[in-house]
Amino acid sequence: MNSVKVREQFLSFFKSKAHEIVPSAPLVVKDDPTLLFTNAGMNQFKDWFLGNSTPKFKRVADTQKCLRVSGKHNDLEEVGVDTYHHTLFEMLGNWSFGDYFKKEAIEWSWELLTKVYGIPAEQLYVTVFEGSKADNLAFDQEAFDAWKKWIPEERILKGNKKDNFWEMGDAGPCGPCSEIHVDIRDAAERKKGDGAKLVNSGHPQVIEIWNNVFMEFNRKSDGSLEKLPARHVDTGMGFERLCMVLQGKQSSYDTDVFQPLIKKVEDLSGLRYKPADTSRTAEIVNIGMRVIADHIRAISFAIADGQLPSNTGAGYVIRRILRRAVRYGYQSLGLKEAFLHRLVPVLSHQMGDAFPELNVQKVLIEKVIREEEISFFKTLENGLKKIDQVCIDLVNKKESQVDGKTVFELYDTYGFPVDLTALIARGYELKIDEKGFTGELDKQKKRSREATNIDTGDWDLKKEFEPTVFVGYSQDQAESQIIQMRTGSNKKGVFQHIVLDKTPFYAESGGQVGDTGKLIVQADDGATVQIIDVIDVKKENNLLIHITAPIHIPFPHKKIISVIDSSRRNEIKKNHSATHLLHAALRKVLGTHVEQKGSLVNEEHLRFDFTHFSKLTDEEIQNVQRLVNTMIRKNVRVMTEEMPLEKAKQTGAMALFGEKYGDSVRVVTMDKDYSIELCGGTHVNATGEIGFFKITSESAIAAGIRRIEAITSEKSEEYVQQHLDLIHKIREVLGNSIDPLKSITELRTSHAELKKQVESFTAQKANQIKKDLRSRIKNQAGIQLLVERIDLDSADAVKNIAFEFKDTEKNMMIVLGGIIKGKPSLTVAISEDLVKAKNLNAGTIVRELAKEIQGGGGGQPFYATAGGTDTNGLEKALAKARQLF
Repeated sequence: MNSVKVREQFLSFFKSKAHEIVPSAPLVVKDDPTLLFTNAGMNQFKDWFLGNSTPKFKRVADTQKCLRVSGKHNDLEEVGVDTYHHTLFEMLGNWSFGDYFKKEAIEWSWELLTKVYGIPAEQLYVTVFEGSKADNLAFDQEAFDAWKKWIPEERILKGNKKDNFWEMGDAGPCGPCSEIHVDIRDAAERKKGDGAKLVNSGHPQVIEIWNNVFMEFNRKSDGSLEKLPARHVDTGMGFERLCMVLQGKQSSYDTDVFQPLIKKVEDLSGLRYKPADTSRTAEIVNIGMRVIADHIRAISFAIADGQLPSNTGAGYVIRRILRRAVRYGYQSLGLKEAFLHRLVPVLSHQMGDAFPELNVQKVLIEKVIREEEISFFKTLENGLKKIDQVCIDLVNKKESQVDGKTVFELYDTYGFPVDLTALIARGYELKIDEKGFTGELDKQKKRSREATNIDTGDWDLKKEFEPTVFVGYSQDQAESQIIQMRTGSNKKGVFQHIVLDKTPFYAESGGQVGDTGKLIVQADDGATVQIIDVIDVKKENNLLIHITAPIHIPFPHKKIISVIDSSRRNEIKKNHSATHLLHAALRKVLGTHVEQKGSLVNEEHLRFDFTHFSKLTDEEIQNVQRLVNTMIRKNVRVMTEEMPLEKAKQTGAMALFGEKYGDSVRVVTMDKDYSIELCGGTHVNATGEIGFFKITSESAIAAGIRRIEAITSEKSEEYVQQHLDLIHKIREVLGNSIDPLKSITELRTSHAELKKQVESFTAQKANQIKKDLRSRIKNQAGIQLLVERIDLDSADAVKNIAFEFKDTEKNMMIVLGGIIKGKPSLTVAISEDLVKAKNLNAGTIVRELAKEIQGGGGGQPFYATAGGTDTNGLEKALAKARQLF
């Protein structure tokens, strides 16, 4: 049964059981600060479990793309090394929100696995929760009794809290679970030993295939449990593992989920994937191909959903995965130039029907990956040079190992795996400090955890409440009540999270920053009791969180008036509406391939990231700017309307890839023939309010992604005035108020002529110095040694002198010192024959000499330079050089 059929049958089966089939949520999580990526099927339903919103359906089924690369689930460095871990995977799931429970979930899972998929019943084992004294929870008799109808009792196993009690995190919805395991050993192996003993033992052929979680409790921050108002079912079945079982394979990499990708890697590398061959040589190739086949899926889906590789956050994770794949291709398969992007068409052909974003975004995915590869290959080359230099220096110093900090730098900055660094070091008869490396790695992990860690208490909530009503589209203030409160802390300090029943505060979303303002606590007579500053507003799992300094409000409390900073909001609205005008203008000037890939809208400026594969010309920038300002002068009315998502799509409204839209959406129109977009942000009433639009910069931020920064209203007026003032000052300095450009051109011409004269004088002086220096060469221990201070204020001229002696004289070593641009400078050059014969290194020597001038430097074995701060140390440095031999 091929993988397409496996997926289709799962969804068809649960559709027949009255489940609503919903699409996969985007891989990149937008409004949950606890997650970078969707890592489980339940993520998109989290607010339904938490009670933050009412479930739209009682029964749901889907296949969810998930990404797990760190934390308790697995470590990225293990993926590909074994035959069953993955970064990206599909999670097939069925859900009940206060509807059916254990009996039906167990019955349907048995029916699907044995009747529809035809897995032999005698190869299945199940586990049920044995209970927990610590949590005062009894054995899950209900699940046990439900399973007894379908499977012999000896194959119903008791599982401990670690294996059979599922928790979303340290706090939140949780409950006992019942796992289904399958024994895929061959018949002879199954006869030798009972598979029950191998369940949850880590055996690669007795594996968990499905987990039925029964959500009954809420874990509070103090560790105690309380019953949820409703009971839910949350199941997850690994699609790749299921395909492995149904296709009779011993590894998910041998299924048709991965084989097309592996075959393409074989074509590119000229090598063969031989999973049955356990020799070291074959295993190196096998691991490399598994890593690449796995990682291209994670990278492609992340980019399709809007996450570009970068140096921070989720983007850093994607860049790390991409570089790991390239590294394995380079190291294990001999792929020395960009290759990863050539797998994208294979993946989109294979999975594009189930996940259309792969087909629509294919060109962008290919271009982004290719540019990242080219960049990383350069980094790898620099890393190779660096480690060679490090090893040479250590050998010269008669050291025996590469320190852990250097090993970590090579790993973190240059993408070098520890084993590659160790291999290169062995070539120089050096070891690496593995313990020191591990310590540096642990420090990085700790820094990462601390940067994102937020400790929070439980929500102080009323049991019955409706989600916050946002009134900020039409109101700057509202009479509100607190419905939830929570105190928390992170490395920046202690804060308060407040949820209101009604609020005018916009929560950060869609690129628009959150509002600031005040919460005014009033007594019954209207007197002000307390004023609370709101410093930010965030969206978290469908809740609008007002963030304040630590406060104490009696709960239940008095009336609250919530008031936003309206002047700040007005500037934000102007910039947000200008962003829509800019997006439309870019599509008209550059083409309809332009798509938004990120934005930032605050009161100061706007930033807009978009797909385009070349730098904008000055003319294109002017045309875009002119078009936006034309729409501003037309004073077009900004229309907003709530409508069903399907109707919005029919109007031609622009939607963003990677965004999760509800059934009802807000459509913002600025002339139906110019700009129609789905947007939940705040906007001006008419475009004329924006005033004036000015682009301040255009740049590249990633492969195929450009960024425009711009300003509006008073900021753009200030910008223009500053430049007019600058032009006025230039005219005054040049003494030409009519044609300052003519004066600047004359100055440039004059400067170029003077520069040529200086270069000519310097060359003449350098020639005279060379003649003088040649007579001062001394023979010391068979080395032609020249150590002199010279008076030349040109680094290039000094370099030319050094290279002429190095290249024309045998057994030559030259050390030159002098003052260049006001600072002490040292130059060391050694002829290639002397470098080899005496194992000398100019970089090592110049670093030692530079200590005398309070500086540092480096370079190659035959040429190196150093700079410093202490000119008085020059003579000491030269004296030290004369004593080297």
